[in-house]
Amino acid sequence: MIDRPYKHRKGSTTLTLLNKDRSPIKNQELVIDQIGHSFLFGSSEFDCIPYVNGDMDSSQKERAEEMFEKFFPIFNFATLPFYWGSFEPEEGKPDTDRLKKTALWLKSKGLKLKGHPLCWHTVAPPWLLDMDNNNILWAQLDRINREVTDFKGLIDIWDLINEAVIMPLFDKYDNGISRICNDLGRIGLIRKVFSTARKANQEATLLINDFETSEAYDILIEGCLESGIQVDEIGIQSHMHQGYWGLEKLQEILGRFSRFNLPIHFTENTIVSGHIMPPEIGDYNDYQNTDWPSTPEGEERQAEETITHYKALFAHPLVQSITWWNFVDGRWLGAPGGFLRADNSAKPVYDEINKLINKEWHTGPVKLATDNNGSVNISGFLGQYELNLLDTVIDFNLDKKSPTRTIIL
Repeated sequence: MIDRPYKHRKGSTTLTLLNKDRSPIKNQELVIDQIGHSFLFGSSEFDCIPYVNGDMDSSQKERAEEMFEKFFPIFNFATLPFYWGSFEPEEGKPDTDRLKKTALWLKSKGLKLKGHPLCWHTVAPPWLLDMDNNNILWAQLDRINREVTDFKGLIDIWDLINEAVIMPLFDKYDNGISRICNDLGRIGLIRKVFSTARKANQEATLLINDFETSEAYDILIEGCLESGIQVDEIGIQSHMHQGYWGLEKLQEILGRFSRFNLPIHFTENTIVSGHIMPPEIGDYNDYQNTDWPSTPEGEERQAEETITHYKALFAHPLVQSITWWNFVDGRWLGAPGGFLRADNSAKPVYDEINKLINKEWHTGPVKLATDNNGSVNISGFLGQYELNLLDTVIDFNLDKKSPTRTIIL
């Protein structure tokens, strides 16, 4: 399957180029080149928050800029952190301004943004525990309304509820969100958070997201849809610290979740380039190893497995995005899961992904010419393009919706 043509990722259009007097620009050479993808190639990006807000010293800033030089050529999508306990450690004092400044900066770089997450039992603020369950629920719904409203137009994609499958069963420590999930039930809570977010921004894309890929997750999604909840897209985490899933498992998961005919986001992807986490570890958070080096052998394995993973996902018509977690080694749980080593040097996986996105899955530059009607047929991967004609640069989108279009110079 991974070698099939990516027809669903491609489109074609006929451009008719006219002078200001509406006469056709006949038999004129031009060059088109793709400058952006419709598919979302993403990464979690938390380092930019202290960078953008001036919280780094000169050496830290220099290292961040070195990292960004490698980040922006391959990613058009970034996930920003909205973990409630970190975002609002003191009730009524959210970190809105810093996150908004960061979002504006990333958007100025051409990235689409997602916020993660708005409802989650982990990293829930401790001050919720001073409330009764009714007030915890209202605080959660108010928080969702506030963030979705405040960031409307900057962040319009949200991992709205995270890991709901285990939410009412979570017992590692007491938290307000598991309390209300127990009271309302999973679907009851999901209905309320989706309704609140939808009212705050009717244009938002709202995801349910989970690491649980068993039937428990698709049964929960089925229950949500049958009860009338409008889930826009399905988020699937694929942290593979214990070894690559392999194509058979990946295709089985894609097959099961495809039955809903909803867009699928692979929201959190990791494949490590060091030793594999022991299989008996049930919770990745229980294995935070400060000595987890990347190795040459591991890097070759990581590159090969990651390319297989990306090709399989890109080949599936329902998959809309792939988000890597994280870009640099050691950023999450000390794992060597990045495209870059801790010193910002590129691993083989970076070079291979760069080739995929910017060469194999890229159209252009291509020389073409208009006909006697001023028309030219253009085919390529869906996304944003530049057309260079008579020293004039014209931007246009190649999509499935516009088989023909007219441009007047």
